[in-house]
Amino acid sequence: MARSVISRMPKNTEQRVHPIPQGADSGHCRTLPWASLRGDDAFLYLGLDAPPVTFAAPGTQPSSTTGDLFLLDALRPECLARGDGLMFFRIPCAYLRITQDEVRHLAGVRVSAAGGMAALASRFLASLFSEDELWQSTNGKRLALNAVDLVALLVAELLVPYRSKSSDVVGAMLARIRSYIDENLMDPGLSPESIARAHHISVRYLHKLFQSDGTTVSTHIRQRRLDACRRDLGRTSNRRRSVAAVAQRWGFASPSHFSRLFRQNYGVSPSEWQESASAAERDH
Repeated sequence: MARSVISRMPKNTEQRVHPIPQGADSGHCRTLPWASLRGDDAFLYLGLDAPPVTFAAPGTQPSSTTGDLFLLDALRPECLARGDGLMFFRIPCAYLRITQDEVRHLAGVRVSAAGGMAALASRFLASLFSEDELWQSTNGKRLALNAVDLVALLVAELLVPYRSKSSDVVGAMLARIRSYIDENLMDPGLSPESIARAHHISVRYLHKLFQSDGTTVSTHIRQRRLDACRRDLGRTSNRRRSVAAVAQRWGFASPSHFSRLFRQNYGVSPSEWQESASAAERDH
């Protein structure tokens, strides 16, 4: 498979980036998986150059190949006014499993879509963006999650040089804590206090670790539990298991609270998600 060709876009040191407000999805910018944003989210902005547009920093005139991807840590307002050819996706870092510091490493990078993972992600995102009816459907929401997974693989590939150069003690500790959380998601007593105690650190230091990762302990636990429930409900072998049973299995005490969180994060109710898996099996 051809490797992505990476080049860094010129930076204008005199003009700082002004973020687009949260929730400002428009004809040129959409949030993946969708426009359901929390105040503790940090984002990666991914620009897709659809035909034909030239992306340039102020005062420069670099050309780009159709389908190229641009990685930013924030959007300039003028980015959304450059024409119909340039579209942006805003993706929470928590879904990509990257930190805000890692986003800064990626900011300003242009990735050629001539081949490799970038080409696959570019074609998938362009198709998803252009289909308004699909975007609003249950299947569209499932595809949006798949698109985020593709971007996560691409981002992980781009970050290899940065991650391999550092033996980050904090990163190693976070990795151990994340593994511990994944192994204990079914424990309803899982909490910052129990996690800190198991790793012989203070609760305050635990919160600081996750703050450096662009999230919070509780948010991470909740997201991992929701992801586990989504996988369980999407398995056709589990279609007879009730939503309440799946929620309880993964540590959610209140089925109604779980249903609200699930819809907020995935755009559909747990029962709709479960039914879509069953319908897909019947269709095949």
